[in-house]
Amino acid sequence: MPDQRPSPDEWDAEPVAVPVDHGDGESDTTEPPADVRTYDRFSKMDGAQYDRVNDFLRERTYITAREWAIARLCADFRTETGVEMTKIGRNLPDLVSFMTDTYSPQAVNQARASFEEKVELAGATFLYGAMCDFFTADELDDLMYEVTEVAKFLLEVEGVDLAVDDELAAEERISSVMRDVRAASDALRHDGVECPNCGHTIEHGG
Repeated sequence: MPDQRPSPDEWDAEPVAVPVDHGDGESDTTEPPADVRTYDRFSKMDGAQYDRVNDFLRERTYITAREWAIARLCADFRTETGVEMTKIGRNLPDLVSFMTDTYSPQAVNQARASFEEKVELAGATFLYGAMCDFFTADELDDLMYEVTEVAKFLLEVEGVDLAVDDELAAEERISSVMRDVRAASDALRHDGVECPNCGHTIEHGG
């Protein structure tokens, strides 16, 4: 079946908002909850416009600004019984300045599901690229550096304080994992055949 997913050019350039029904026909003027008032994950983005944030993400990732914001909020407003989607949607403009409309719980869940799907698709694409021998070991290291820099930047925008030593340690752990992935994929692809480099027979698991 042909892939029906939209191309990057068709991704939403504006947040898709569904007005929240407050039940009484009037706008909700109740003061936001305390955890909403003190939430400052995106304080570095105060004054930013949705379109600018969305363009930045579309140039570097597979997600949109609304998916980024709501995924972060779903992680931060998770309780033992699940994600507080009503709270997130109703207070969205107070939580993230570049999100100017409230969302229904259904719209929050839709953005959350879209983020999850894109992470899964991007992850499968990346892992295949790492395992299929398309990249040399050095090229894979360079690729990991570039994508890690983007991920770290987004975390820093969210207010995560990354110490230099912690950054270096994380990068080394990631590089180590990718070396293991490459070695394991070599074994899978060449199991029972001669190594193209040294000529010995490669046995899977041996």
